[in-house]
Amino acid sequence: MTYQTALFTGKRALVAGATQGIGAVIANHLAALGADVTALGLGPGDGTLDAAVKVRQCDVTSAPSVDTALADIDRLDIVFNCAGIIKRGAEHDLEVFQQVLAVNLTGTMRVCTATRERLKASRGCIVNTASMLSFFGGGLVPGYAASKGGVAQLTKSLAIAYAADGIRVNAIAPGWIATPLTQALQDDPARAGPILARTPLGRWGTPADVAQAAMFLCTPAAAFMTGVILPVDGGYMVA
Repeated sequence: MTYQTALFTGKRALVAGATQGIGAVIANHLAALGADVTALGLGPGDGTLDAAVKVRQCDVTSAPSVDTALADIDRLDIVFNCAGIIKRGAEHDLEVFQQVLAVNLTGTMRVCTATRERLKASRGCIVNTASMLSFFGGGLVPGYAASKGGVAQLTKSLAIAYAADGIRVNAIAPGWIATPLTQALQDDPARAGPILARTPLGRWGTPADVAQAAMFLCTPAAAFMTGVILPVDGGYMVA
């Protein structure tokens, strides 16, 4: 942790899709920096959330589910949208394609809409999760690439729309991050080799790398930043 431990003391944060993976690490970082954090997820998670993080069941594809999860939260300062799925290969099936968009893109919009008034009162911020595939396609993942491209443009659009409310809207765009989702790639030298060869920093990213960059977008140091899609990819996209 490279930030002051009391950085977000007195702030209330919501992290959607936070019961595992990058979302859980982001929730833990916020809590470690003093925020009062609520994590939303479909299940209890993978056991990595800190005890200080409150967990609520929520399906971002369901408006009633989101409304119920937020019902007794009267103020928010920080909102992270990390809910996302990927269905490699299967995304060429139209129903699977629509499912991926429903979670990754429409779910992000649903949480942004549901929290707007709470963030307006605090002049808070939103950080969405885009991807390096927001910038180019993937033959096996048309739904994921389309949804993450949509998240990037949604972020820019809401940055404009929400600015009058004093709400900043930015996004992180992770690259090749070492998570269970990418474990098969990490374990296969024939596939991992070209990835690392194209990555100037020469290693896989970690969830903590993503979380640290994401924290910056919530700090006063980023007070004049909105509509930014921040790559956290070791330079992969510019190589």
